[in-house]
Amino acid sequence: MGYVLHNFFRSSTSFRVRATLNLKGLDYAYLPYALRKGEQRDSRHLALNPQGLVPTLETPQGPLAQSLAIIEWLEETNPEPPLLPSDPWARARVRSLAQAVALDIHPINNLRVLRYLSEVLGADEEAVAVWFRHWVSETFAPLEQRLSQEPETGQFCHGESPSLADICLAGQVLSNRRFSVSIADYPTIQRIFDACMALPAFEAAAPNNQPDAE
Repeated sequence: MGYVLHNFFRSSTSFRVRATLNLKGLDYAYLPYALRKGEQRDSRHLALNPQGLVPTLETPQGPLAQSLAIIEWLEETNPEPPLLPSDPWARARVRSLAQAVALDIHPINNLRVLRYLSEVLGADEEAVAVWFRHWVSETFAPLEQRLSQEPETGQFCHGESPSLADICLAGQVLSNRRFSVSIADYPTIQRIFDACMALPAFEAAAPNNQPDAE
């Protein structure tokens, strides 16, 4: 059995795994779910991933959930091209940048949180958008400062090739567009995002290029 990716075209975490698979030249079957219809919680997917979240990657060893865990496993089993530096300090820096997005923005701005805000707490569409933009800015402002000032930043977040940090950052920038998050205050992030999306692996992973894109 090869890889089967259970995912949603607009999910930034799904984008991360698609970009990783593309960068490493790994073929995979694409299985879409319409999250707003709750398809990710059907019995077949829950048997693979009891959380009922995407992405889930079916592998020859079994199913694997959580995008960062999937990417790290792919990195260890398919090390070329590397997405984490060999030097321990550099590797920690890349993880630090990636986790600023993956752990500080995404958990409070994902679809199920936004739906809870609107459906349970009664927030209207604009209030939900304000929430989303606020939590992006809380992380993007210091992230911009780091990327613009730290000497390890190159064409990409770390040096001259894309890493785990770039994968997470690009996915977030793409998600930001749905909530009209201005990137004008983040010129370094914009430059790095543009460098990422110029790569075929990132462009092919973009939401609008997926078979289930609306």
